[in-house]
Amino acid sequence: MPSMHSVLVVLCTFPDVQKAREVGTALVEAQLAACVNLLPGIESIYRWQGAVERAGEVLAVFKTTSGAWPAFENKLRELHPYDVPEIVALRPEQVAESYARWVMVETKA
Repeated sequence: MPSMHSVLVVLCTFPDVQKAREVGTALVEAQLAACVNLLPGIESIYRWQGAVERAGEVLAVFKTTSGAWPAFENKLRELHPYDVPEIVALRPEQVAESYARWVMVETKA
């Protein structure tokens, strides 16, 4: 079994709950993510094409593994509506062993 350090937490924003739910469900159903938490109601302020923009968004927090990462990232890019989606993978320093095992089982790791 891979080490607990194989667990990744991936942050990704979406324009609305419906799209975040659709993409999150597809990734969980494909066993590329064990879980996704959707946090609606965030406001993003960013620079795009030379102008400062503001938009309401939904933050999705995916739990996956480094083994599933290549397929996860490809599928997420394929399904995502943005030209340049925010896809930031973080490797947690500590993960409860039972949770890490569950993530690994659910992502075919």
